[in-house]
Amino acid sequence: LTACGEDGVKNQIYNHLEQTVSLEKGFEEQQSEITKLEEEEKEIYNEIIELDMDDFEQIVELSDKAIDTIEKRSELIQIEKESIDSSEQEFKNIEELIGDLEEEEVKNTAEEMFDVMLTRYEAYDNIYESYTEALELEKELYQMLKKEDVKQEELVSHITKINESYKTVLESNQNFNEQTVEYNDLKKTFYQIANIDVEYEESMETEN
Repeated sequence: LTACGEDGVKNQIYNHLEQTVSLEKGFEEQQSEITKLEEEEKEIYNEIIELDMDDFEQIVELSDKAIDTIEKRSELIQIEKESIDSSEQEFKNIEELIGDLEEEEVKNTAEEMFDVMLTRYEAYDNIYESYTEALELEKELYQMLKKEDVKQEELVSHITKINESYKTVLESNQNFNEQTVEYNDLKKTFYQIANIDVEYEESMETEN
């Protein structure tokens, strides 16, 4: 796909865009596993709050189990982040190529698509940051639950912090999903007006 001139440039852009999709496979693969672990941890937490101090040993045991699911999620979100980072690196290769496009409509659409995708990567970075912080806070919560002398108000205050972190995750998530939809639409438009013949099997995935 390395013809000369305008068509060659379009084909190079096409190759980078499709490679970008492939590199996000790792990101997609982590999604369901992370969701499954979140559900597991939620069940453990509900079990803990049903217990009282007479069942302290069981609380400690369940807290360790919850910490284990948090550590697994931490590993998965790291794999997810690496996948998005390599996708971003690949995607940025189109920036110079866009400058070589001659047709105004094609060039403008490509520039818009590029900007939207960069905003999408930023939104993901915000998700990653907030989610990592939330995991850290959750781990701290279970460490607190393993102390017999922990005060109720300390727990309540800590849970509030966790909820705030997840609120930020949800907001960033919503932004990420909106940018993903917009990017996929712009990419489709770009392929159409650039006369790039494509079969649509796969697009970028949105976050859960």
